[in-house]
Amino acid sequence: MSQQTETLFNELSSLDKKHILHPSTNPKLQSETGPKLIFTSGEGIYLKDMRGKTYIDGVSMLWNVNLGHGVKELAEASYEQMIKAAYTTTFYGYSNEASVRLAEKIAEVSPGDLNTIFYTSGGSESNDTAFKLSRFYWDLKGKKDKKIIISLKRGYHGVTVATQRATGIEAYREFSGSKDPNIVNAKPHLTECELGDKSHPEYEGSIRSIIEKEGADKIAAVIVEPIQGAGGVHVPPEGYLQAVRKLCDEFNIHMIADEVICGFGRTGKMFGVDHWDVVPDFMSIAKGMTSGYAQLGGVLMTEEIRDAFNTFDGMLAHGFTYSGHPTACAVGLKNIEILERDGLIENARVMGDELKKGLDYLEDKYAFVGNTRSRGLLAGFDLMEDPEAGKPFAGSIKAAATVVEESYKRELLIRPFDFTPGMNIVAIAPPLIVQKDEVEKIIAIVDDAIGAFAKTI
Repeated sequence: MSQQTETLFNELSSLDKKHILHPSTNPKLQSETGPKLIFTSGEGIYLKDMRGKTYIDGVSMLWNVNLGHGVKELAEASYEQMIKAAYTTTFYGYSNEASVRLAEKIAEVSPGDLNTIFYTSGGSESNDTAFKLSRFYWDLKGKKDKKIIISLKRGYHGVTVATQRATGIEAYREFSGSKDPNIVNAKPHLTECELGDKSHPEYEGSIRSIIEKEGADKIAAVIVEPIQGAGGVHVPPEGYLQAVRKLCDEFNIHMIADEVICGFGRTGKMFGVDHWDVVPDFMSIAKGMTSGYAQLGGVLMTEEIRDAFNTFDGMLAHGFTYSGHPTACAVGLKNIEILERDGLIENARVMGDELKKGLDYLEDKYAFVGNTRSRGLLAGFDLMEDPEAGKPFAGSIKAAATVVEESYKRELLIRPFDFTPGMNIVAIAPPLIVQKDEVEKIIAIVDDAIGAFAKTI
């Protein structure tokens, strides 16, 4: 790094420490050391930093850069809309062509009759909106007591007060500052319980048991990720989502699918629920909707729910300044066009198979690597002292964090999860444009990183 670049890096680092409070970061460490990386550019699956190093983006930044970095078509779509009208509001019945065209396209590619969208700026807003709209629907139907939202432990739904409380990760729930009794966590992925097996040893705390305890007349909705992402990449057992759909139908409760991570090709299908042929009542979307090139999200709803809302003769008291933002919508429309035109959803499926082969190789090679799992390019694995016995490493051994740090030293960015005692999960989720040689390179780096960790235990 040249002296000029070093000077600029130090200047930016100092300003960063002084002026920015970073999300999901240790504030004390950040204030002392400054930013770990300052990115300058990206192309494909790669990112460059100010020090001149090139990194593989092994988690699509925050699971969202589905098309990879430096896609000129998305920049051009943004520019073309900006010079016409960068922003117009959708409040007061106003509209714009980009938001209408995108709504039409999303309705076309979404399952079932999820044909109406309420636009947001991101995933947290989408899930928060889904909660509000579900409760509003029941209010219109004269069922004013249907307020409770059931989510799953290990689930992640965002960081508004409500969605963070719904998140089934204790650190997030506590940080929300809320003790909302109308947002409760259920045990995840208990198919037999949700189908009605009350003799199951885990029945207490299942979704069905909570419905029975609280009363179906008080439950507005159940929210589930088709595949849990930030909770550790947990793929549900076959039949689970169908069981939840059946349970919601049985008790007249909305099913909300949180597709913020899974949507727009990440799992090898357009949406995660498509793997199980499930149509939810609401579907929250964001992230891959624009591949991170613009801030955009939304909540899709069935025609029946939309028709109920259309009977309301008053102001809908909800909305965001950037709902239906024309520039973001133009980017979203071009993003879906590229996904379909370039066969990237199929590529995610095929490269996902290659990634799983690599993870299986690592599981065979290292006795402490276990439970490799994936669906498309959403993958993870556990690091445990004895995976077969379910024995975790001692708390002093930060296996996942160490492997991720060793990968970072080898210029691969991946993500650890260790928010509960004994948890050591590593997530890998490269952009959907990744090719076989790049998948092999990712696996080779992770192999080296695991090998480095093995020497420490």
